[in-house]
Amino acid sequence: MTNQNGALDKFFKLSEHGTNVRTEIIAGITTFMTMGYILAVNPFFLSQAGMDAGAVFTATVISSFIATLVMGLYANLPFALAPGMGLNAFFAFTVVLGMGYSWQFALTAVLFEGIIFLILTFFNVREAILNSIPLNIKKAISVGIGLFIAFIGLYNNGNGLILTGGGTPLAIVHDLFAPGPMVIMIGVILISVLLAKKVKGAIFIGILASTVIAIPFGLVTMPDTLVQMPTAPLWLQFEFDKIMTFDFVFILFTFLFVDMFDTVGTLIGVATKADMLDEEGKLPGAKEALMADAIGTTVGAMLGTSTVTTYVESASGVAEGGRTGLTAVSTAVLFLVSVFLSPLFLMIPGAATAPALIIVGLFMMSPIKDIDLDDFTESVPAFFAIIMMPLTYSISEGIMFGIMLYIILKVLVGKAKEITPFTYIVFALFVLKLLFPVLKAMM
Repeated sequence: MTNQNGALDKFFKLSEHGTNVRTEIIAGITTFMTMGYILAVNPFFLSQAGMDAGAVFTATVISSFIATLVMGLYANLPFALAPGMGLNAFFAFTVVLGMGYSWQFALTAVLFEGIIFLILTFFNVREAILNSIPLNIKKAISVGIGLFIAFIGLYNNGNGLILTGGGTPLAIVHDLFAPGPMVIMIGVILISVLLAKKVKGAIFIGILASTVIAIPFGLVTMPDTLVQMPTAPLWLQFEFDKIMTFDFVFILFTFLFVDMFDTVGTLIGVATKADMLDEEGKLPGAKEALMADAIGTTVGAMLGTSTVTTYVESASGVAEGGRTGLTAVSTAVLFLVSVFLSPLFLMIPGAATAPALIIVGLFMMSPIKDIDLDDFTESVPAFFAIIMMPLTYSISEGIMFGIMLYIILKVLVGKAKEITPFTYIVFALFVLKLLFPVLKAMM
């Protein structure tokens, strides 16, 4: 075992990153536990578009496994990937149910997205975009993601502490003693106590304990069996006859834009919190990390699932001390195992993972103290990047507001020389994104 640990230490550079095998594995398990909901949600979403839920489950697992394994072994970073929330909703409810296209047509757009990302990543275009984001905006992205994932935990798919709609945009639930809110609050208190006592694996322990607590509340559906053979994925189901239409370009651009800046935002945000950025504010291994999501998206389309992206829930593993690719490999292995043990993993309720997301949201707040709040050309864009992420339910929208305000304010006060040329290109992409729906309506 010592020799094995030594080999892992050498390959993943554990000592160099101030971590060890046990910490990395616990971090990987924690990441999986907090993002495991995608194994239930993604098949449900895409089944609404007419796809077989069992086949989508298998495609979700395999694409997540491959992409996360590439992230761990190739990039040596502790981030996990899976079909992205929001992107799967756009796939099912906008492209298929809203625009009337087949799910095969939507998969074709995802395939082209993945191929384009492979090309852009190979030629360092996506890495250049990541590096072009100003340092204060990078710090703001970390804070914004913290609020975003805390909001996900508090909302908990409508079964948490807050509700949307009604007389106000957000409201507290009417019954805080309902099962969902109760389990979430107990979980938050439990994890907080464990953290205060400096217990290793506090978040992971909190998720397991919250699952047990949720059983008498009726939130856990006990499986009839622990082992279940997987359904074959929907292999190479594409339609190429409509790829020259404006609708296809619009759909492809939307997939490209949201995935690009969600992934960039997640990498920057979580890496900032983990103190992984170098002295220039760049992420070592960024190109390899971006290649992982490009490979995942391409393979996912071939297997029959929507766009694969880096998950903000990776922050939970980082919060547990994960610093290397061993964390990602541990998560990838659990994805692979879940192909056969899906009933066991899917029994963990959202109310048990929500406390972890809320606490991780707190952890992600720390970079705010390093933002220059006295320079309003820095602080106003940073503030909008922070606040717009949870309010729009989108990392990419938060980045858009931050970058656009940054350039506008810098130019207006005569500080244009502080803007790098590539940041102007990113600004142009955001302007194009805003104009695209207008152009589409005019066609």
